[in-house]
Amino acid sequence: MDSATHDMTGRVAVITGGARGMGAHTVRRFVEAGAQVVIADLLQAEGLALAAELGDAARFHRHDVASESSWQALAEATLRRLGRIDVLVNNAGVMPVGTLEQMPLAQFERALSVNLVGPFLGIQAVTPAMRRQGRGAIVNISSVDGLRGANGLGAYVSSKWGVRGLTKVAALELGPHGIRVNSVHPGGVDTQMANPGGLPRDALAGHYRHVPLQRIGAPEEVARATLFLASDAASYCNGSELAVDGGAAAGFYYDALPGAATAPTSTLQA
Repeated sequence: MDSATHDMTGRVAVITGGARGMGAHTVRRFVEAGAQVVIADLLQAEGLALAAELGDAARFHRHDVASESSWQALAEATLRRLGRIDVLVNNAGVMPVGTLEQMPLAQFERALSVNLVGPFLGIQAVTPAMRRQGRGAIVNISSVDGLRGANGLGAYVSSKWGVRGLTKVAALELGPHGIRVNSVHPGGVDTQMANPGGLPRDALAGHYRHVPLQRIGAPEEVARATLFLASDAASYCNGSELAVDGGAAAGFYYDALPGAATAPTSTLQA
């Protein structure tokens, strides 16, 4: 890490879904960079344990991203205790699985509430403080599925495409106030969401043969990208999309081209 450009000393970051998985790795990365971090999550036991591990640089705040009043309480508590809000990372998310035909309305609405309404409310909650400061950085965690479709993940895909659009609008509206808003688009990442069985990464290789890098991502790889966009190293990035997906969004990867075994130099024709 280049401390001259990624140094977060003196800055306050609020990270939702920060108690475990990708969020917890992001919290650790920000603390390493010198930030004071608020771990905002409903998972109280995990959040308190992480805050205790990290010491004075981190504190836990129990928070429901789908609740407007919870966002207001979080912003007020952060400003009261730490005096400012420099960074918001909208990381909390859920991923219900099911076809559009079969998915209950309540599950679809829950995905939109957490994954899309949550970031919207978060932007509303932190913008006044950032405007007063004349600067700020918001990083919305979308997904590679916010850049394409995925069967069986209709609610998740819809919400993550929404986050992508929300990021663009926020970048336009808040940029004149010195507030940068960008999105990160992870592919499959070795967390409880993508690897609920906790299998070794090598055991998952077969499931990622369509990804050019041929493997699942590590949560710290996404955390580093998030820190970059929040830091001065990305000072001219606004409304951008950073895919951290091993190349999955680039297109479908053919690991064995038709005819390659007999004609390795042949040209495919329509």
